[in-house]
Amino acid sequence: MLHSIRTRLVIILAGMVAGTLMFCILLNSFFLEGYYKSNKEAALNSVYHQLQSIIRTDRNLLNPENQDVLQEICEQSSVSLLVLNANQQTLFSTGNGDRELAATFFNMIVSGSINFSDNENQVEDIVDSGSGLRYLEMYGALNEESYFIMRVPMESIRQSVNISNRFFLYISYLAIALSVVIMWYISKSFTKPILQLADISEKMSELDFDVKYVGDRNDEIGVLGTSMNKLSGTLETTISELKAANNELQKDINQKIEIDNMRKEFLSNVSHELKTPIALIQGYAEGLKEGISEDPESMEFYCDVIIDEANKMNKMVKNLLELNQLEFGNGQITFERFDLISVISGVLSRSTILIEQKGATIIFDNRKSIYVWADEFQIEQVITNYITNALNHLDEKKTVRIDVAEQGENIRVAIFNSGSHIPEEDLDRIWIKFYKVDKARTREYGGNGIGLSIVKAVMDAHNQKCGVANVEGGVVFWFEVEKDKKQETRSDTGEQDEARTRARRKQ
Repeated sequence: MLHSIRTRLVIILAGMVAGTLMFCILLNSFFLEGYYKSNKEAALNSVYHQLQSIIRTDRNLLNPENQDVLQEICEQSSVSLLVLNANQQTLFSTGNGDRELAATFFNMIVSGSINFSDNENQVEDIVDSGSGLRYLEMYGALNEESYFIMRVPMESIRQSVNISNRFFLYISYLAIALSVVIMWYISKSFTKPILQLADISEKMSELDFDVKYVGDRNDEIGVLGTSMNKLSGTLETTISELKAANNELQKDINQKIEIDNMRKEFLSNVSHELKTPIALIQGYAEGLKEGISEDPESMEFYCDVIIDEANKMNKMVKNLLELNQLEFGNGQITFERFDLISVISGVLSRSTILIEQKGATIIFDNRKSIYVWADEFQIEQVITNYITNALNHLDEKKTVRIDVAEQGENIRVAIFNSGSHIPEEDLDRIWIKFYKVDKARTREYGGNGIGLSIVKAVMDAHNQKCGVANVEGGVVFWFEVEKDKKQETRSDTGEQDEARTRARRKQ
């Protein structure tokens, strides 16, 4: 009990009440008398200043109106006032008992025991010899022809202080007793919810998060209860997340194993991709060196094979280096505003020979400028890869359709080619380096399974989306770029944009 909050609150409150009352008693004992006397002096000064005001306004104190005003002022302040002229004639008096005081005061003036040369009023604390009563007197000169004396009774202030202190002492006993009883019951409203919160925390320590604080208080205890409820929910969520994280950790371990297998597969793929062209180059080079054929046409064929395979190797190495820069964030992205339709048209124009070789029909109806924000050179690479990929996987219909449409805050470019569907299990894998759905056909047109990986890396670097879907009659590849909110024609700037594109392409 001695260590409980309830007991300590009661003791602290009782001590504060007792200390406050004792402080009041000390103030009464040391300062009440001085405060009482200063109030009496203030009353005398107030009457004096009002008397001076009347004299300055109307020097005739014998005027009945002035007499009435002074009488009312003195009665309100309990002050006795006597005003005499130089001939000891009474100009104003608050009562009949002031004549003896007036004679004494006049004798003091005549004898010179009072000096008014400095025009300062005198204030004295005296005891009347006749009545034994205590007074506070003020006297002085109003002007050269009149003098005044005022007195205000001083009660026995010490006796009043003693009575007040005894009253405070009795009040202290009663206040302390009442405060103890009241605080004992009031403190229960504080300690009960605290004990409830302690019980909740105990159950929380045992991982029981179903128990909740149900109080409706709006004070600090209510805030604490609400916080504990939030803590309970957070801990429950955290434990759930830890369990989920444990599962994710297991998945990460499995993923690490999978990545390690992918790394081995990557090395195997690179080795396989390089093995064939190296073998061809080596074989045809040795044939040329040994003079297997002296026919100029055959020798030219050998050289063409060597050059073609070397170009394939060079293209694969460049793609790998570019993909590596994009994946590791080393590639520099320059966001700029450009016309997406102009870029698509430029890619189609440069692909004219390939389109004619494939006998493809290109459907592209968008001719109005659409401005976007992105890296123009990298977006051009994405479009080139998509169009090349579409041309290399055509069926007998040989149709490629390019659609450009708004998609919320972005512009979506979708490139459709008529052809066979991609197996559903391969849709998420085609973005992986060296992954080929049809390896024989990919080798046929010189592909190495890196182009779509570059597309994915470019769009990730732009924080944008790309994807693929099987649709009726073929496959559609798409990507999104940020739309420029202020669209306008490029009639004046088209040539400048094309020049900038060509300059970047040369770099």
